[in-house]
Amino acid sequence: MTSSSERPLLFLDVDGPLIPFGSSAGHSEIAAASSTTVDQGNPLLARLDPGIGERLTGLGCRLVWATTWREEANEVIAPRIGLPRLPVLEWPDTNAGGTPQGLHWKTRPMVEWAAGRPFIWVDASHPGPSLLHRVEPAKGLSGTDFCALAAWLDTVAPR
Repeated sequence: MTSSSERPLLFLDVDGPLIPFGSSAGHSEIAAASSTTVDQGNPLLARLDPGIGERLTGLGCRLVWATTWREEANEVIAPRIGLPRLPVLEWPDTNAGGTPQGLHWKTRPMVEWAAGRPFIWVDASHPGPSLLHRVEPAKGLSGTDFCALAAWLDTVAPR
């Protein structure tokens, strides 16, 4: 295993990958299995899979929150899914300048954070190895997604 600074980064968003957008049908088993209660006024937190944190850490990446939840991801999401506090990618001031057409507004800060290291995110492009992997937002991360992530990781870094 390589050190945490050398491991590929996994920029982790909350809405869609961890909290599926789809109907709550099929999420009752996950909510029932959770030992925490839904609080903070967000009923969608019941859709979090409490075992997904273990699967994410099992990938061997350096996990980084890349979400508009910002530090709240550490306070609200991480404890529910079994993750430790993670670094949080800070977003630039929305008035700091435009984003080139066709470039997602999160891309530039992620590429800068990665500084040429391999990383995983849904929609990024940079000079180093990266994976373009789209998660079905109505379902969230699935077993098929984890297989794709692990297969890519095997091509860029020993685990």
